[in-house]
This record gives sequence, structure tokens and C-alpha cells, in this order.
Amino acid sequence: MASGPQGAFQRLFDEIGTVDAVGVEERVAKYGTRSIKKASKVIGLKMAVSMVDLTTLEGKDTPGKVASLCVKAQHPHDDPSIPPVAAVCVYSSMVRAARRALGDRSKIKIASVATAFPSGQTSLKSRLAEVRAAVQDGADEIDMVINRGAFLAGEFGRVRDEIAAVVEACGAAALKVILEVSELETYDSIRAASFLAMTAIRPGDFIKTSTGKTGLNATLGNNQVMIEAIRDHYLNTGIAIGMKPAGGIRTAKQALTFLIAVKETLGDAWLNNTRYRFGASSLLNDLVRQLEKEKTGAYQAPYSFSEAAESY
Repeated sequence: MASGPQGAFQRLFDEIGTVDAVGVEERVAKYGTRSIKKASKVIGLKMAVSMVDLTTLEGKDTPGKVASLCVKAQHPHDDPSIPPVAAVCVYSSMVRAARRALGDRSKIKIASVATAFPSGQTSLKSRLAEVRAAVQDGADEIDMVINRGAFLAGEFGRVRDEIAAVVEACGAAALKVILEVSELETYDSIRAASFLAMTAIRPGDFIKTSTGKTGLNATLGNNQVMIEAIRDHYLNTGIAIGMKPAGGIRTAKQALTFLIAVKETLGDAWLNNTRYRFGASSLLNDLVRQLEKEKTGAYQAPYSFSEAAESY
């Protein structure tokens, strides 16, 4: 039997199975051929709006910028039939500003990236302290990054234990575990990381593709691998885990295709923002633009809408 990282991966693959990469690509290619029109399209577009995590993650973020983001989160457009987004996502230092802007009664969640986002390259003690501080300041959700170095070295127990420690630090806050799929390289590794994360988190927590800070982020392919892992985990345990593709989803057409994948793989129970999110703030403007087109029959110019926040 192989030892070291190769042996660890082989044992895990024997337990959870590997991915038919060709089969995945064939499935996701078919999603793009589906056609959604008229009333069904409007429903899908509004659903996608309600799943967006509206985000600013810049070094020049200020409380004023965060307050403006919160206004847009609550009112994406002047059409009252368009729902608010699911969450605003900010650095931990801006959580208090977001809480002040939204108030305590808002249904919009405040999410904070933590655990030395996006690299995760600090001590576990420091990462946990950041999580606790964000929760204390009012964060409803924490987006953490896994230790990719430990994962690729086959140190699966360490990865699982670190995620479990973050879960404990979160308290009542929901957790989204970022795999950073571009650094995992293969569908087999993405499936393996998904299962490792799901064994450490709770019902209502999420797994997430990416930080949005690398060259390759969410694709239909890696989304498919992860939602199939969620399906298999649910069938084996009865525990429902959420999913968040992040980065690179910029158009309404893309969003609708991702929702088709969810419906056909996980079913209608995942078609809500408690189980599915879009980490792609630049998507929001195109969703609203497409809704206006369905309503009026004409496209408005992109500059008719407020500038999108940083893609995340």
C-alpha cells in the first residue's frame, strides 16, 4: 500500500469514490441547452437575486462604502417586486459598519471573510481569533478558507480538525468552507475536499468553490462535482449542506444555468438562499437589467444601474 500523500489520497478515494471527469463535462454541457422563458425566467432571475452575497473586499473599503453596499443589498432596483439579496460580505473590520447600516431586524445576513482570507496562511490561533471577533461584532456568517497545503500533503485529519475548530468558534453563525478549487487542480481532489469539509460542518453550513482571488473560480464543472458530493453526503447521512459557487459568474444567463444544475442534481429543496448562494456581486446588475428587459421589452444601458461591487 502506498504511503505518504499518495497513500492518503488513495484511501480517501476508495472510501468516497472518484469522479468521471468526462461524464461531468457531458452533463454540464447539456445544462446550457435548456431554455427558460417568460414567467419561468422571471422567477429564476428573482430567485438568483435573492441568492447573491453582495460583496466588497478591497483595501480602500470604508464604513461609508459599506453603508452604500447595504442600501443596494436591500433595494437592488426601484422595482419593489425585486427581492433583497441574501447577504452582504465584508472584511471582519467592516462587520460593525454593516451591522449599523442594516440594523438588527434586517433579514439580510452579514457575512465576514475570515481565517486570513484569501491565503489562510497564519496560525490557527490567529485564524480562530479573527472568527470570534467577527461573530462578536455581529457577523451572521463566516467564510473561511481551508489549509490547502495540509490538504495537498494528505494531512486530512489536520484539515478536518481545523474546520471543526472554526465551527466551534462560529457559535451560532453559519460557516461557509472555501475549498479554493483552482489550487486543488483535479475533480477527484475537489470531491475529496468537499467530503472532508462536510464531515466537520453542520446542517445549514456551506461548501464554497473559491475566494474569487485566483485565476480560475466557479465553473459549471467544479460546481457539478461539489453538488454531487452534497447529494451523496445527504443520501448517506440525511444532512443537508449548502453550496456557494464564487467568482466568475457575471451574467444572468450563467446564473440560470447554475440553477438548472442545482434543480436537476439536488432538487427544489436547494433552490433557496438557505442552501444555495452566488458569490458574484457583479452578477447583480445583470440580473436586474434582465428583469427590466422582461418587464419593458427593452434593454437599459448597463450604466443605468449602480456600479457592481467587486466580483467575489
